[in-house]
Amino acid sequence: MEALGIVVALVALLGVTLLVMAVVGTVKAAKAVAAKVERHSSNAQRAVENATLRAKTITKPGDQGRIAGLRLSLRTALDSTRQVLQGGLPQDGQLGDALQLLARLDSHAAELDAELRLLEREPMSSRVTAKLPELRERTERITHSADSLRWAAQDRMRRFADDELARLSQECQDEAGALRHWTPSEPAADRGAEFAAGPAPTADARSAASADGPADRRKGIGAGRQTSAEELLGLAAEPLSRLADRLRKPNPAGPNHR
Repeated sequence: MEALGIVVALVALLGVTLLVMAVVGTVKAAKAVAAKVERHSSNAQRAVENATLRAKTITKPGDQGRIAGLRLSLRTALDSTRQVLQGGLPQDGQLGDALQLLARLDSHAAELDAELRLLEREPMSSRVTAKLPELRERTERITHSADSLRWAAQDRMRRFADDELARLSQECQDEAGALRHWTPSEPAADRGAEFAAGPAPTADARSAASADGPADRRKGIGAGRQTSAEELLGLAAEPLSRLADRLRKPNPAGPNHR
């Protein structure tokens, strides 16, 4: 019974664990889907607003059209810079500092955009005319700062691409030069043996060595002991008795034969 109770408790614990994991996974998936939908909806809303502002710059003359143009330029500069910085951030981590500056710049742009929206609804044209130069100057400062960040990031990425291309071109040239050597390289061990042995002897040196070889070998063999008189006369291999018999034989050519 105790074993059965332990098994039931383990099964229940496993079921609760699986249930909790399923709930957590569902919640995370729902949050991811909601964030994605919100991001897409905000992008779609921003695209609609940009299209509306672009239409106002064309259809509405006067101060209203100018205000719409300022709002459109402000949004365009910030959005373009954000896309460039976020696109290059995975390859260059230093662009993260530029993104932080852009976020601070975006907060000022949001305040300015709110003031421009209020100025669009202002019924007094005199107030609109009075406030418009100041707002235009602030818009130009923000857009210029955003453009500077975007241009600097583009120049940085282009420089990195040029440097990488230069290194790759040099490596390709080196490899092409190596491929043009048709003769395979000799093993390192053979080269080391040749270096230790010294330069190969010429034909004259080999012939001189063959001519002097036996004398050198005889000199080397007898270098360890003294040579006897019999060995010097060439009599070491023949007994003295045979030499005496040969000397006693008469000369067939006669005594006068020389």
